[in-house]
Amino acid sequence: MSDSSRQRILLVTGLSGAGKTTALQVLEDLGWEAIDNFPIRLLSGLVGTETDQPAPLAIGFDSRTRGFVPREIIDQCKALSERADIELVTLYIDCATAEIERRYNETRRPHPMARGRPVAGGIVAERELLEPLRRWADIVIDTTGFATNQLQQIVRDRFADSEARDMTVTVSSFGFARGMPPLADLVFDMRFLDNPHWIDGLREQTGLDPAVGAHIENDPAFAPSFERIADTLRDLLPRYAAQGRSYLNIAFGCTGGRHRSVYSAERAAQVLREAGFSPTVIHRNLGSRPADPLERR
Repeated sequence: MSDSSRQRILLVTGLSGAGKTTALQVLEDLGWEAIDNFPIRLLSGLVGTETDQPAPLAIGFDSRTRGFVPREIIDQCKALSERADIELVTLYIDCATAEIERRYNETRRPHPMARGRPVAGGIVAERELLEPLRRWADIVIDTTGFATNQLQQIVRDRFADSEARDMTVTVSSFGFARGMPPLADLVFDMRFLDNPHWIDGLREQTGLDPAVGAHIENDPAFAPSFERIADTLRDLLPRYAAQGRSYLNIAFGCTGGRHRSVYSAERAAQVLREAGFSPTVIHRNLGSRPADPLERR
């Protein structure tokens, strides 16, 4: 049976508040048939009923779903995976407990497993319940440091129709003091450069401002180091594409994520455009306020 006639099924699960609903909305925009909170024990009767160009199907489920028993779900999905007419993949969306607690406190919504106890207790209980699914999942996305648009971009990168589509490249900047990027294939640490944060007149600006760019360019370490980085990207990206990669995430870090990493990411994106790629650029910490204690780290 050809790949085009197999029904694509994506099971989307994970911790409540981690981003499952956002992922399903993006999949629906991409042309998937999306169903949330579906009784997973009924899945066998739902799939494989179309014979001509079956639509890709995204099924969302979590601890709220009726009949939610992770071990039984895994056994059922293993059986489905053996069918020649189905291509089944499981996506697990994770997030740090403190971040989920913050999200629930902001929205004032009750956690489905809190049951009268603090939100953190419900999160811990749900994490323990879902752990077998996390270990079994084909893809795990940790949204701890993500804004909503970043999760949306990653879902688009991974699950858009890949036919006749070039490798999707994302170039991002981040601050080490504000946490490592949860998803990155290549990470470049730019903290060896002189920090514009400590220069009067540059602290409030960012790597998008010409004065900051000029300061970084004037650092004698920048030009030779960045040229080696650029050569590495020019060499590696065609090799990744030749291996069938549909997405690649490149991250540049500095201390606060506002100056050196931002400028370097923008320069790298320009290098990639000149090489024939069309990178998406994301600056994770660009909107963060300048903070001396963070920059001293």
